[in-house]
Amino acid sequence: MIAQRQHGARHALTDELHARPYATLETPSRAIHIAVITGESAAADTADRAHLAELCGRHGVQPPDASMKHFSADFSAFRLKWERHTEFTAYTLFVTGAASDAAAGPVPQAWLDAMPGELLVATSVTLVKEEDVPDVPGSGRFSRDSLCCTAVSDGAALVWTDFRIHEDGFSRFLVIGRGLSDRRAGRLVQRLLDIETYRTMAMLALPEAQRLGPAIAETGRRLTQLTYSMQAATAVAANDRALLDSLTALAAEVENLQAGSAYRFSAARAYDALVRARIAELRERRIEGWQTIGEFMDRRFAPAMRTCLSVADRLDRIAQRVNRAATLLRTRVDIAVEDQSQSLLSSVERSARRQLGLQQTVEGLSVAAISYYVLGLIAYAAAALESIRPAVHAKLVTGAAIPVVILVVWLAIRRLRRRYMREE
Repeated sequence: MIAQRQHGARHALTDELHARPYATLETPSRAIHIAVITGESAAADTADRAHLAELCGRHGVQPPDASMKHFSADFSAFRLKWERHTEFTAYTLFVTGAASDAAAGPVPQAWLDAMPGELLVATSVTLVKEEDVPDVPGSGRFSRDSLCCTAVSDGAALVWTDFRIHEDGFSRFLVIGRGLSDRRAGRLVQRLLDIETYRTMAMLALPEAQRLGPAIAETGRRLTQLTYSMQAATAVAANDRALLDSLTALAAEVENLQAGSAYRFSAARAYDALVRARIAELRERRIEGWQTIGEFMDRRFAPAMRTCLSVADRLDRIAQRVNRAATLLRTRVDIAVEDQSQSLLSSVERSARRQLGLQQTVEGLSVAAISYYVLGLIAYAAAALESIRPAVHAKLVTGAAIPVVILVVWLAIRRLRRRYMREE
């Protein structure tokens, strides 16, 4: 036993690798697969588990724990595999023995009708021996215009399908075994079910892409007009604010489009990659005169995915163009504001210079005025002293005090001004 302290998720991460084992299928047998859109809410998860628990209760089977995302059990008449994915829930029933293409299967119709969510995928895979199917194309099972026939698993089986929804509401696969082992049969059937499920889930992005196409074109036209308006203006004018407001509103619209479609397009990329991986795992061999599943997907499915990815790329490019245009306009407005600020500073500087000149003029007048009043006081004092001492000449004293008073007043005012400037 390893003594090192283990990470809390170690066993859970390892168990996840083994959570979806392939079923072992005898030949003949049939798989009925249903996938419903349920969403990611807690209420949807609760409803799914309650519906599954009801079926388990009818057959005396222990339902899965609340934390389980995958569940499989033997219900005697059939085996059930249940999977809770991010946005959909899948139910797969495996029935051993020969069966017709009837869709009802061993599950009560009332239980199927009460299944929570919206039905998106319903397909059946019939696994038979080669000697039991004399003429597939002429048997009326499939539509000839989209019929695929391919050898898979190194030629151990033939697969027939037309990827159409038939009268019973199910799409169909016919797997003809040529010495196919039970384990290989289970892997092959699961890959076919994955192709059908993930193909349909990926195609959910196509209506979104078709809806966004006109909106993206209109956004591009408006952006072009705004860009021309920016280019036509020779100087920053009052309408720059209006242009910036329009670009900001356009950026908000593009962001809203991206927010509403990013998840769908991202999921489409992931599902498309899964479909391609499952097709590669089939190891198809072409049968002369028939198209393979890979060829059918290249002609019918791949263009839809390219459309979705193209719309997503167009939306990203529009968002980048809007951001660049807004950045250019903001830069232009900032430069204009800087120029205006520079002009304002120059005006303030000129005003300060004029104010300084005026202040210096006022300062000279203040020196003269204060000196005049101080000399008046000295004259009064000298006159009073002259009346007491006739030897003192009042006018002479006043005249001699003039330069001294002016110098003292000027020095005092200068000192006060310097102290004020230091405090400022």
